[in-house]
Amino acid sequence: MTTAPERTADLYPTRGATEVATPRMDPVVWSEPGTSGPIEASDLAGFERDGFLAVDQLLTPDEVAECGRELGRLTSDPEIRADERSIVEPKSDEIRSVFEVHKISEVFAKLVRDPRVLDRARQILGSDVYVHQSRINLKPGFGASGFYWHSDFETWHAEDGLPNMRTVSVSIALTENYDTNGGLMIMPGSHKTFLGCAGETPRDNYKKSLQMQDAGTPSDEALTKFAEAHGIKLFTGKPGSATWFDCNCMHGSGDNITPYSRSNVFIVFNSVENTAVEPFAAPVRRPEFIGARDFTPVK
Repeated sequence: MTTAPERTADLYPTRGATEVATPRMDPVVWSEPGTSGPIEASDLAGFERDGFLAVDQLLTPDEVAECGRELGRLTSDPEIRADERSIVEPKSDEIRSVFEVHKISEVFAKLVRDPRVLDRARQILGSDVYVHQSRINLKPGFGASGFYWHSDFETWHAEDGLPNMRTVSVSIALTENYDTNGGLMIMPGSHKTFLGCAGETPRDNYKKSLQMQDAGTPSDEALTKFAEAHGIKLFTGKPGSATWFDCNCMHGSGDNITPYSRSNVFIVFNSVENTAVEPFAAPVRRPEFIGARDFTPVK
């Protein structure tokens, strides 16, 4: 007689009949107090409180230029465009995102391994890490659409099977981030509450959600309450600046109707002690280029 495998406990219910707010059950900073690392204690305390950390210059101008050339090479390559890892704008038919860039580009693979990047992730998560997702995001001028308000963890939990909030993202600017060209917005402190969204997850939801999110989108009423409680922080910065943010931050970005393009590289690090299980609220897993199943630590 065999027994069914034990199901991982679902600490953060979502995609049910109604929205459900659940207090965060996990630490924000997982490393022990006093653990050495590139993030100063005061900045780490700010990350714990607000859910994000801005770094004015992570990459040098030469490194930004190298990344920019690589971004141009990838987005102009017909084979890359035809690959399922490339997501195009529904209106303009221009490339919006290219996923798994650390596997198709040595330039971005090197960036993932860079101690300035990797050691911050290890310090926040208190363990070795692997790349759950990487991508380049492009917002050309004159009409590139934004990303609606959401918590990344809500999707990664529901559709990829990440059990706990032990995941951190870094967005590195490759172009100027003005206050007008569709920059990242975060509700400070929103990472302390998990908002479980209403509605079932359609099969292969990723094919639609990567262009325009629907499932996993909070209601206007919930977003209004979050905004009133936490406010909204808009991030600007020079090329080479970076924003680290917790996986459960409520965040989004607006359309870019200016002439000034906005591009960034986005890397998601997950703890090797928080590896993905089966999805908690989706019929099937998303493809591995979106939610990795290779848990090899980055070295």
